[in-house]
Amino acid sequence: MRKKIAIWALVLAVTLALTACAGGRGGSSGSDGAGSGGGGSQGSQKKVEIEFYYPVAVGGPIQKIIDQMASDFMAENENIVVKPIYAGSYQDTMTKVTTAVQGGNPPDLAVLLSTELYTLLEMDAVEELTNLFPQDYWNDFYEGFMGNTKSGDQIWSVPFQRSTIVLYYNKDKFREAGLDPEKPPATWQELVEYGKKLTKGDQWGLEIPSTGYQYWMLQAMALQSGGNIMSGDGKKVFFTEPHVEEALQFYVDLGMTHQIMPKGILEWATVPSDFISGKTAMMYHTTGNLTRVKNEAQFDFGVAFLPANKQYGSPTGGGNIYLFKGIPEENRQAALKFIEFLTQPERAAQWSIDTGYVGTRKSAYETERLKKYVEEFPQAAVARDQLQYADSELSTYQNGLVTKILNDNIQAALHGNVTPKEALQKSQSEADRILAPYQ
Repeated sequence: MRKKIAIWALVLAVTLALTACAGGRGGSSGSDGAGSGGGGSQGSQKKVEIEFYYPVAVGGPIQKIIDQMASDFMAENENIVVKPIYAGSYQDTMTKVTTAVQGGNPPDLAVLLSTELYTLLEMDAVEELTNLFPQDYWNDFYEGFMGNTKSGDQIWSVPFQRSTIVLYYNKDKFREAGLDPEKPPATWQELVEYGKKLTKGDQWGLEIPSTGYQYWMLQAMALQSGGNIMSGDGKKVFFTEPHVEEALQFYVDLGMTHQIMPKGILEWATVPSDFISGKTAMMYHTTGNLTRVKNEAQFDFGVAFLPANKQYGSPTGGGNIYLFKGIPEENRQAALKFIEFLTQPERAAQWSIDTGYVGTRKSAYETERLKKYVEEFPQAAVARDQLQYADSELSTYQNGLVTKILNDNIQAALHGNVTPKEALQKSQSEADRILAPYQ
């Protein structure tokens, strides 16, 4: 009898030990609060932990905002733990995600550039989302943001921190120069005319960044001159088309010929600081910096569409949320819940207010909080309104290589080392070689 009791005690001990150690990737065992000491029974419910990689590409307390959103979600979903992982710039985040995927340990979710779509598809890294949310959900997103989200009719990511490029201008500097502060430049010709009046002493009339995202700035000018710089299937680029050459020539001339902005290279992160400190009277930059400018600028400023050449135009930009393959089913379900939470209209509205990014869903602008905010601060609606003239951002297979080639050659042209025509011919030739296997 003692032997049987000992055996059963051993079995019970092993069972309890196995239960305590249960839980796969990202999971752990935790009490669900049932029962109490003494004669009560102790229940347990598995907690799922999901990893959420995200970048920061604009000023402001983005990390703090993301952490708060994760905390709010966990307060509503006590059995899900969200682990936000700040991974650096967009490029840094993509590198870390790629390494994790290749190592067989992908994150559950990541915010990456919407333009990484074809690279991620080639890696077979992300899950198609088309049928994981109802059609009404997808229909609520602005169509301008869906271009870099789809491949054909298939949807592969969710618009999140999205933007267009806008013109910021210092109304006080306009007044000092005898310009109407309520009439920003609407054309390239006016941009140059205004820029000359605003350039004096150590103050520049205009700054356009030329590191990291100079292809994005060129693309805006190309769209204003007649069309985009790539095909919609990620297989071709149109760098040598006349409208692209016209765009790069204007980009170069702003510094070299018109002398309304510094020659050479302007750092992405420095341009907003120059605008806020009064070193430049106008700048081209992402609307994602709007809240920073609003909070830090000690002067009256305006926001406007980018000036037109033949037409208005801006590429969309920013990051989408991707769901990764190869994760446990419980993580997949938790990740989908978190995506839905992050993109709720009220939350998308607050995200837009907190950062300056566009509220990606139409219903976000029907919320009372964003209606009131736009009424009090109309600059917040400019990037959204510009979407009617927007098109997809540069996105191809081997996108990192193609973008780097174009970026390097744009910089060479801005430095005066090559002509715009030579820079674009070299970019086209190298891109054609890289994209040849996909034809």
